[in-house]
Amino acid sequence: MQNFVRIPRDLGHAIRQARREKNLTQADLATRSGVWQETISKVEAGRGGTKLDTILALLAALELELLVRTRSKGSASDFDNIFE
Repeated sequence: MQNFVRIPRDLGHAIRQARREKNLTQADLATRSGVWQETISKVEAGRGGTKLDTILALLAALELELLVRTRSKGSASDFDNIFE
């Protein structure tokens, strides 16, 4: 799975997608990550303001990693591939 994350909503979508692919509920993810279920709900809804430590705990619990790279300029064809 590879997702481009540029805004909180993108991150929330990626986390929700990974959680569902692993057949986990938000409560299951809360247990695995040590993060409150309410916080997971906020992250998945794309609300900003979540601490980086919290995001990293969720990513670790989902066996995901964060890759930081130079932002692409983007073209119309790039956006067609985002949801594949």
